[in-house]
Amino acid sequence: MDPVKIAFLSSGTEEADIARWRLAARYGETSVDEASVVVALGGDGLMLQTLHAFMHRNKPIYGMNRGSVGFLMNEFREEGLIERIAAAKRSIIHPLVMRARDAEGGEHEARAINEVSMLRQTFQAAKLRILIDGEERLHELVADGALVATPAGSTAYNLSANGPILPLDARLVALTPISAFRPRRWRGALLKDKYKIAIEVLEHEKRPVSAVADHTEVRRVVRVDVEMDHATGIALLHDPGHSLEERILTEQFGY
Repeated sequence: MDPVKIAFLSSGTEEADIARWRLAARYGETSVDEASVVVALGGDGLMLQTLHAFMHRNKPIYGMNRGSVGFLMNEFREEGLIERIAAAKRSIIHPLVMRARDAEGGEHEARAINEVSMLRQTFQAAKLRILIDGEERLHELVADGALVATPAGSTAYNLSANGPILPLDARLVALTPISAFRPRRWRGALLKDKYKIAIEVLEHEKRPVSAVADHTEVRRVVRVDVEMDHATGIALLHDPGHSLEERILTEQFGY
């Protein structure tokens, strides 16, 4: 068996930097290009940045919590890191690709691990038209906005907006309104992840809307197209019994 070659990444906090120094001294460290696994030390924000940075580099990511919540991270321990990595359960997640057109005709593309969200930019509610595979499904949604969440991201902003939690291996995405005013009873939809979702902004000059793919924002959009990027898979490593799938299942029962 080839030796495990580790590249350590720190969030930049003192706690994470000390952890990186101690782990590198204990296990050795290699460059990102030579590494067989990347160990991220921080919180969920660092993990999200790391997943974006390594989206096309085919390197598994093993996170250890040196932040606050750490939903995506493993427990931090200095001992037994090589054995933990070898025993870790691998979860493959696919990002969403967002293609947004702004009011000036500019085209923008970005990917999202968690969600693509559309949000009103002013005091006035957004008015949105929703199409699925080119067919109109909702003529007018009056709301603060709407979002499309992956299974991995369904416990994040989507859950805060009262969207459903999705099992990690579900071939679904959640389309969730944000503070819907009309239709008042619409709570969103679960959609097959092969569908192409288009959201058009009505009255975009009067009611400007921004689109956000994780941390990439486009202002004053007129249309946003969202679909799952099945060709891109990112490997997350978690300790047995603490996999991302297990954590999502636990969230479904309110723990």
